[in-house]
Amino acid sequence: MTLTTLRRQTSGARTSSRTWSRKFADAFRGLCRAVRTQSSFAVHLGMAGAVVAAGGFFRVTGVEWSLLVFAIGLVLMAEIFNTAIESLARAPGSRRHPRVRDALDMASAAVLLAAITAAVIGVIVFGPRMLVWV
Repeated sequence: MTLTTLRRQTSGARTSSRTWSRKFADAFRGLCRAVRTQSSFAVHLGMAGAVVAAGGFFRVTGVEWSLLVFAIGLVLMAEIFNTAIESLARAPGSRRHPRVRDALDMASAAVLLAAITAAVIGVIVFGPRMLVWV
């Protein structure tokens, strides 16, 4: 069986039974689960709120808002992907394997890189304003 055949068989059954409203409901369920169960996601949301407040306080431009929103989205997406991989690694019957450990470490590294990128964007946007303000 080819990969294309397998995709057709698995995607046809899945997409025909799920409506768009069901897909969105499932996505929001995943988002709510990440918020409720992941303390690091809550920290990232808190930081996102602080960035939005700072953006309002310093009256950032439209382009700067775009960069800030991109950075916030990047970090939150990385955290959700990390959470999804952690959830799969803890599934019943999952054995500890060096490749599972590697996957978990790489997912954590993705969150770290996203957070560093967001911090750099924050320094670029807010740094000059803070120097003038201080």
